[in-house]
Amino acid sequence: MTRVPIRLRVAAAFAVSMAVVLAGTGLFLYARLDSHLRAALDRELRVRAQDLASLVGDPRASLAPGGRLVESGESYAQLLDPSGRVLDATSPLGSIPLLAGDELRRATHGPLFADRTSVPGLDEPSRLLATPVRHGTAPAVLVVGATREDRKETLAHLRNELLIAGPIALALATLAGYLLAGLSLRPVERMRRRAAEISAETPGERLPVPATRDELERLGETLNEMLARLEDALRRERDFVADAGHELRTPLALLRTELELASRHGESAEELREAIGRSAAEVDRIAQLAEDLLLLARSERGRLPLHVERLEVSEVLARVADRFAWRAEDARRALRVCPPEGVAVSADRLRLEQALANLVDNALRHGNGEVTLSAVRVDGSVELHVTDEGDGMTGDFLERAFDRFTRGDGTRATGGAGLGLSIAKAIAEAHGGTAHAASREGAGLDAWLSLPV
Repeated sequence: MTRVPIRLRVAAAFAVSMAVVLAGTGLFLYARLDSHLRAALDRELRVRAQDLASLVGDPRASLAPGGRLVESGESYAQLLDPSGRVLDATSPLGSIPLLAGDELRRATHGPLFADRTSVPGLDEPSRLLATPVRHGTAPAVLVVGATREDRKETLAHLRNELLIAGPIALALATLAGYLLAGLSLRPVERMRRRAAEISAETPGERLPVPATRDELERLGETLNEMLARLEDALRRERDFVADAGHELRTPLALLRTELELASRHGESAEELREAIGRSAAEVDRIAQLAEDLLLLARSERGRLPLHVERLEVSEVLARVADRFAWRAEDARRALRVCPPEGVAVSADRLRLEQALANLVDNALRHGNGEVTLSAVRVDGSVELHVTDEGDGMTGDFLERAFDRFTRGDGTRATGGAGLGLSIAKAIAEAHGGTAHAASREGAGLDAWLSLPV
């Protein structure tokens, strides 16, 4: 089913709201006018009753020639005695009493208003007022009334005008709402058209942001910030793929070369075994590189699995040092552990040892002199340090040392894909910590992981 455009939905909602407002306003005006006309008629009847009361006080006076006090066809008057007998009346009421029974008894004690659907000679609804008076010296009840036709006609005119003006006002308001919605949505349409033109092949493009200082401006700014993040993520993914392809190309080429040489020139079993050994080493390198890339990809998506347990820092440092003892011995380098006392962290043992192993491998591969593993508590966190006595890193390289595929001069000759420090950083951040490195002047490089206690 085709969805209704938001512009029409806004206009429809505006029309419904205006219809409710106009209907409510019309009903309110109609009720208020009805109330005012009823009150005006009651006041008119009171004034007329007061004027006629002085007239009927004279027994010789008559209601028939009422003049301006009683208008023929619109108003009437009648004088009754307490028993209901008609003493005097305007034509054409004649001798038919307008009050009887309970109404007559109540009128002898005070003013009484009543409505009649019709009275003799007048086939129109009317309203009357009965009030006690004196006819000479005897008590009597004076009844004055007037038709409600004028009030009815006035209300009918108002109703007709509302029924004509209301739809016109509603149509104009709906049109105004439609145009206003169109003007309000025009910046959105501009952003939509620009968004349709933006692709991966057009980096740097942004949505036009209207300077309206409202929700639309904030929406545009938020979308542009999102585009910047997506562009940065896409750039990093492209760099990641390009670097990964470049790193995989070298061991694959070496592996292919070794296999081709073995197939063409392998004349003895010893040569074949050497070729197979070198090929196996390259396969191990490819497998390790693939494993490292997978770990980094998981960490960037926040899905690096961790089996957290309480670990004694001294035990972790000792295990890592044991793994590299043979390499340090072959390189004639000292590997020393300065175990802290009573320091523990909550971490994944395998991942934490992997991160520290990468720091030690980096120190053995690129540093010189003694390599030291130590730990210290600093402001609610534990810092696990790996230091060497080499030349350290330059300031520019130090700032990007933990980026993927970052390698210093001469690194390619010593092997490695430039992922060791970035993996250590990813593991530290997965534990809620951070990774750092600093060159100690004249004393080599200090790389460390900072983990919450």
